[in-house]
Amino acid sequence: MSTHEPSLAPNFIRQIIANDLKTDKHKGRVATRFPPEPNGYLHIGHAKSICLNFGMAIENNGTCNLRFDDTNPEKESDEYVQSIMRDVQWLGFSWSELRHASDYFEQLYGYAVVLIEKGLAYVDSLSAEQIRAYRGTLTEPGKPSPDRDRPIAENLDLFQRMRAGEFADGQYVLRAKIDMASPNINMRDPAIYRIRRVHHQRTGDAWCIYPMYDYTHCISDALEHITHSLCTLEFEDHRPLYDWVLEQVETPSHPQQIEFARLQLEYTIVSKRKLNLLVTEKHVNGWDDPRMPTLAGLRRAGVTPKAIRDFCERIGLTKQNSWIEMGVLEYCIREDLNENALRVMAVLAPLRVVITNYPDGQTENLEISNHPQRHELGKRSVPFAKTILIEQDDFAENPPPKYKRLVLGEEVRLRGSYVIRCHEVVKDADGNITELRCSYDPDTLGKNPEGRKVKGVIHWVSEAHALPAEIRLYNRLFSVPQPDNEANFLDALNPNSLEVLSDCRIEASLAEATGEHRYQFERTGYFCLDTVDSVDGKKVFNRTVTLRDGWVKD
Repeated sequence: MSTHEPSLAPNFIRQIIANDLKTDKHKGRVATRFPPEPNGYLHIGHAKSICLNFGMAIENNGTCNLRFDDTNPEKESDEYVQSIMRDVQWLGFSWSELRHASDYFEQLYGYAVVLIEKGLAYVDSLSAEQIRAYRGTLTEPGKPSPDRDRPIAENLDLFQRMRAGEFADGQYVLRAKIDMASPNINMRDPAIYRIRRVHHQRTGDAWCIYPMYDYTHCISDALEHITHSLCTLEFEDHRPLYDWVLEQVETPSHPQQIEFARLQLEYTIVSKRKLNLLVTEKHVNGWDDPRMPTLAGLRRAGVTPKAIRDFCERIGLTKQNSWIEMGVLEYCIREDLNENALRVMAVLAPLRVVITNYPDGQTENLEISNHPQRHELGKRSVPFAKTILIEQDDFAENPPPKYKRLVLGEEVRLRGSYVIRCHEVVKDADGNITELRCSYDPDTLGKNPEGRKVKGVIHWVSEAHALPAEIRLYNRLFSVPQPDNEANFLDALNPNSLEVLSDCRIEASLAEATGEHRYQFERTGYFCLDTVDSVDGKKVFNRTVTLRDGWVKD
């Protein structure tokens, strides 16, 4: 079910499950499920639920089903189904069984008939607007529909004819008959079936009535013998309805619903409707845009499954909604990449440097470590020649205080290479620096001569051997911590969320770069190859995260 070892940090759900096992509440079983709706791509909030549901099953030698809640075919598609399965597997989990709510459409219909026969459900002709008006408020009870006491035989007939397609969409709904005066509005005769003539991506046109989520979910859990139905806090007020349905229709098991606080991450939104709006209105380049909080976007950005799992474990579980700082996720990403990313050199804004005393036509292949602490990751060969490229901002004619890079008349070390000294600055007619002329000390390869003080180390690439690359510097998609609190969340979009650099140069070893590896571009950030847009020899790299948090508050 998993390719990794789960953490065992304490949380209240772990404690509940441990106590249930101790008391044999569910006959020693732990069975969970992850029940996404196939109406969009999964996002970072879903990752918390995935890690929780699969994690609890793994830790207790239990089972976890992946079940698609496909009861609203108007917004669902197989594209979303495939993306969800891909994301769950990418996170490192495998399901015990693959299920769909549509697997149970016939049984759900049968249970609805049972409710009608018991006098606990009725067919209502009120419109959706009228039902809302009749429902009442938090301080005032609802009032019964004129159809609430419709005879059982008539309800059975109408419900059968609803299924047969005799009525128009919205003409009737089937409602549970519970308590219109209940202080819990969810118990005021909720709708459990509606008429919708929509083609279903699995069942085709076999059905024109579809069950509602609250009715479907609890029965699906029971039919799968789920023991612990873990869901977010917005379903806490729905739990009485969950239990009521199961008690009335006598399902083969009665799962225990437990609620936890959903993930609210700063500088993001996790509403599928709003994410879809970003995609359809082209504020981003698809569901897998690296700025998106979707798992597909995070994957394309170079975030690893381990970083996400560590993040979900680190933030823990509570019963209180709260906001998580984006810096926590970025810390987990940096921690993982610092340990595992290969070190390479890339120059984002090249400045030409000619080493005047280096032999013309000569090339050295320098052996440089792929990771300073992990020698098992080996070394790579990096060519060095007379003309190299460095970053434009690694040279200053008039350096600021404490500047530790290259200046006229001073020395600096090239990463994994020699110490060089700048002797001359070449400019164009407009006064722009176009070239530096330097000398190198051949006795400084990999060492500092005694008494030599070199202020800093800069990265470089050989001009003749470097490869061209496009580098995309991604930043946070929103410029405010809680964009959902804005009058229009689109107004909070960060206009600087993407900077595309098209004239970059990368070291020759990256000719063999693959999407499987993550790279630390020395002194620049963590990057990955964009496998979608790196075609026909073109190399595109996406920035996963900067080396340090640039959003730290003063």
